[in-house]
Amino acid sequence: MATFLYRLGRLAFRRRWFVALLWVAVLAAVGFGAAKAPAASDDASTMPGIESQKAFDLLEQRFPGSAADGANARVVFVAPSGQKVTAADNRAVIEKFVDEAGDGSQVASAVSPFQAKAVSKDSSTAYATVTYKVKADDLTDAAKKTLEDAIAQARDSGLTVEVGGTALATQPAAGGAAEVIGISIAALVLLVTFGSMAAAGLPLLTAILGVGISMASILALASTLGLSETTGTLATMLGLACGIDYALFIVSRYREERAKGHTPQEAAGLAAGTAGSAVVFAGLTVVIALAGLSVVGIPMLTKMGLAAAAAVVVGVIISLTLVPALLGFWPNAVLSRSTRKRGVSKDSGENNGGSRWARFVLRRPVPVLLLSMVGLGVIAVPVMDLQLGMPGDEAKSTSTTERRAYDDLAKGFGPGFNGPLTIVVDAKGADDPKAAVTTISEKIGATKGVVSVSAARFNTAGDTAVFSAVPSTSPTDKKTQDLVHTIRDNRPATESAAGATFEVTGTTALNIDVSQKVQSALIPYLIIVVGLAIVLLLLVFRSIFVPLKAAAGFLLSVLAALGSVVAVFQWGWGASLLGVQETGPIMNMMPIFLVGIVFGLAMDYEVFLVARMREAYVHGDRPGQAIATGFRYSARVVVAAALIMMAVFSGFIGASESMIKTIGFGLAIAVLFDAFVVRMAFVPAVLALLGKAAWWLPRWLDKALPNIDVEGEALTHHPAETPDEPAGHPADRESARV
Repeated sequence: MATFLYRLGRLAFRRRWFVALLWVAVLAAVGFGAAKAPAASDDASTMPGIESQKAFDLLEQRFPGSAADGANARVVFVAPSGQKVTAADNRAVIEKFVDEAGDGSQVASAVSPFQAKAVSKDSSTAYATVTYKVKADDLTDAAKKTLEDAIAQARDSGLTVEVGGTALATQPAAGGAAEVIGISIAALVLLVTFGSMAAAGLPLLTAILGVGISMASILALASTLGLSETTGTLATMLGLACGIDYALFIVSRYREERAKGHTPQEAAGLAAGTAGSAVVFAGLTVVIALAGLSVVGIPMLTKMGLAAAAAVVVGVIISLTLVPALLGFWPNAVLSRSTRKRGVSKDSGENNGGSRWARFVLRRPVPVLLLSMVGLGVIAVPVMDLQLGMPGDEAKSTSTTERRAYDDLAKGFGPGFNGPLTIVVDAKGADDPKAAVTTISEKIGATKGVVSVSAARFNTAGDTAVFSAVPSTSPTDKKTQDLVHTIRDNRPATESAAGATFEVTGTTALNIDVSQKVQSALIPYLIIVVGLAIVLLLLVFRSIFVPLKAAAGFLLSVLAALGSVVAVFQWGWGASLLGVQETGPIMNMMPIFLVGIVFGLAMDYEVFLVARMREAYVHGDRPGQAIATGFRYSARVVVAAALIMMAVFSGFIGASESMIKTIGFGLAIAVLFDAFVVRMAFVPAVLALLGKAAWWLPRWLDKALPNIDVEGEALTHHPAETPDEPAGHPADRESARV
C-alpha cells in the first residue's frame, strides 16, 4: 500500500498539469450533467415497515386524487381581548378570507371554520384550512401571494392572524452569518497551524472542489437513482470535513519531509505513501459508518449515507492525487516562512507541545485514564433518559408565525389539537361498513387520553373511512406516545367488535413510529460499524488491543456527546444560552447522524495519530518513545483538524431552527470530547499501560493477515531518487534554491 501510494504521489507531482486539468474536466462534466438533469422526485417521506406508512399507502389507494401529500395552510384567527370570532364583523372578515384564499387553480379547498365547527368553546379562536392540489415545493409564487394578501387583509381588520402548515412554512436555514464565521475560524486555524497562506488555502481549495464534484454528481444522478434534494446534505458536511482533514494530513507530512531535506517530488511521494496510507484507511472507516446507515431501513437515510460515502471517497482520491499535483506547482509556497529562510532543518521537535503532553501522560497514565473515563461517563449519564421524536412548530422561534399559530391553537383548543391522530378504517370486508366505523370511532373516543373524535369521511366506494382523534396532550408529550400504543394494543378487541380493521397514522403517529424504528436500529448499527472498523484497524495496526481501544474510546465520546445533547435540548440545561426556546424530544435521526459522522471523524484522528506511533515503533522506538514520537509529529495536526471541525459545526448553532442547532451542537461537542479527551488523554494512557502488549498480535494471525504496510516501512529502504525522476527536474532545482 505505502509503495503504491508513494509512486502515485510522485506521479501526480510530476504530471501535475495532467492531474489538475483532469479534475477540472471532471468538475465540468458533472456540472454539465447536473445542469441538464431533470429535477429529482422527492420520495424522502417513504418509511417502509411501519404502521403509519401502511395507513398512508392505504389512503393513497382508497382515496385517489385526494392529494394527501399536498400543501396545506392552517390559518388561525384570534379575536381581540373581550371579543369573539363569531361576532358579525369578525365573522365577515373570516368568511371573506376563505373566499379569497380559495380562489386559485392550485387550491383544492378552503374550508370556513364556521362550516367545519373549527371554533373554540369560548369563541376566542377559530381556524380555516386551505389545502392545495400540489406539494409545497410546487406552489407558484402567485398562489402564495394570493394567500399572503388574504392574510394581510384579515390582519388589517384587527384580528390576530397566524398561519401554520406547509404552504408558507419557512425553510430551515443553516447557520447563516455564524456559519461564515465558523469557516473563517477554520481558515484562521489552518493559517496559524501552517504559518503559510498557501498551506492554509490548499486544504480548503481541494475540499471545496471535492464537495462541488460530489454535489454535482448527486444532482446529475438524482432523477436516475431516485435521490431527493436533501440527499446531499450529509454529503456536503462530510465531504467538507473529511476533505479538509485529509488534505491537511498530506500537506503536513509533505512539510515534514521537506524539512528533513528531501526534494519536493520525493517529499510528495513520501507524504502520499505514509500519511496517504492513513488517509485511505481513515476514509474506509468513514465509508463503513455511512454505508451502515442502511441498517436502519429508511430509504432516505440509506441514500444520504451512500451519497456521503461517495463524497468521502472523492475526498480521499483528491487528497492522493490533486494535493501532490498542486504541491508540484508551488513546492515551496506551503512551507513556513522560517523553513523557507533556513532551508533544511534538523528535527527540533523533541520539546514541542505534543511531546511534552505525551511525556506528562506517560508519567501519570492511571490518573489520566481514570479522569478521562469518569469525566466522560458522568457527562454520558443523561443519555439514559434519551427520548426521540420530531420537533415541530413548537420548537421554532416565537418570531415565526408557525410557532405563534401553534401556541394560539394550543390555547384555544388544547395542547393535543396540534397533533391529531388519523385513524384509517378498512371496512371492505364488513357487512355494514358504516356501523363498523361507528364502533371503532366510539371505542377510540372512549380511550383515556382522547379528547374528541371527528366525524368519519368515507371514500367513494364506501369501504374505507378516515377520522381524527385529538389527544389531551401535545404531540411530543410522552403521554401521547403511550396513547398511540394503548390504541394499538386494544386493536384486537376493537376490530373483533367492529368486524373491520384500522390503522393509526398522521404526523404524530408517524414521528413516533420512525423514532422507535431508529432507536431499535441504533444498537445493531453500532455493532456493525464498530465491528467492521475493528477488523479494518486490525489490518492497519496489526494489533489486537489498538482496535479495541479505538472502539472503546469512540463509544465514550459519542455517549458523552449524546448525554450533552439530552442535558441541553431535552432537560434544558443552558438551553437559553444557545437560543433554544422550547425543550423536548431529540430529533429522531440525530443519534444515527451523530454516531455516523463522529465515528468517521474519530477514526480519522485515531488512524493518523496512532499510525505515527506504529511507524515509530516499527522503526525501532520503545513503546513509550513511540507514543511521544507520534504526538510530536501528529498532535498539532489532529488538534488543528478538530478545531476546524468544531468551528464549522458550531456555525450551525446560530441557526434559528432547533433541529439544526441540535445537530451543530452535538457534532461540535462530540469532536471536542473525541479529539481532546479520548485521542489526547484516553488513547496515550491506555497505550502507556499496555506497553509492548499494545502491539501484540498472535503469531498465527500475523501470518494470516496481509501486510498492508500503512506505516511505510518499505519506504525506508526505497532510494531517495528513482530513475523515473530525471536529474535536473525543475522541482529539484527549485528546492536547491530554498
